Amino acid sequence: MKKKILILAAVLALVAVMALPLFALAAAIAPSLGTAANFGVLGATTVTNTGATVITGDLGVSPGTAITGFQPAPLNTITGPGTVTAGLVIVTGTIYAGGTVAAQAQVDAAIAYNALIAQAPNTTYNPIQEIGGLTLTPGVYSFPSSAQITAGPVTLNFQNNPNAIFIFQVGSTLITGVGSQVIVINAGNNVSPGANVYWAVGSSATIGVGS
Repeated sequence: MKKKILILAAVLALVAVMALPLFALAAAIAPSLGTAANFGVLGATTVTNTGATVITGDLGVSPGTAITGFQPAPLNTITGPGTVTAGLVIVTGTIYAGGTVAAQAQVDAAIAYNALIAQAPNTTYNPIQEIGGLTLTPGVYSFPSSAQITAGPVTLNFQNNPNAIFIFQVGSTLITGVGSQVIVINAGNNVSPGANVYWAVGSSATIGVGS
């Protein structure tokens, strides 16, 4: 009888330990970005821009090597084996048209992406969902197919928690309209709340002019 009681106690203790990570899934968890954190834009096949744009941080593409619509050197610092077609974009960091730096950033970005999409969603929307005009609170939001911001700004309410995390899991496509906005409110003492907002997009992101 004592052996049975001890075994039952051990099983209950194991269940209690196993329940802890399941409970933690209720809150969004920020991934490590590794070297990808240095990039304002990181593409896989190509990066194309039209119009005047300023990108803060590095810009890279890998395993592709084609970048279109960027100011040539010396206005931009450009490295790598690929090609950069002239345009109006200024990059505050370095443009990596392929090469080892962009390749490593892609490895780190893939790790971060997998960590983002593995998290259990707090809210699951319709396959194609308009989120313009909504006010959202911290958590994980899942869009099985597409999300779009075309009907007004999206407001992210941090609820006075500077460490709050927002994760948007978009299965295929993210589209933002011309002049669309993502607005943060009640961010507490967080001076850079945008760093706590993650968009994990499966296929393509089309960002409207002036977004």
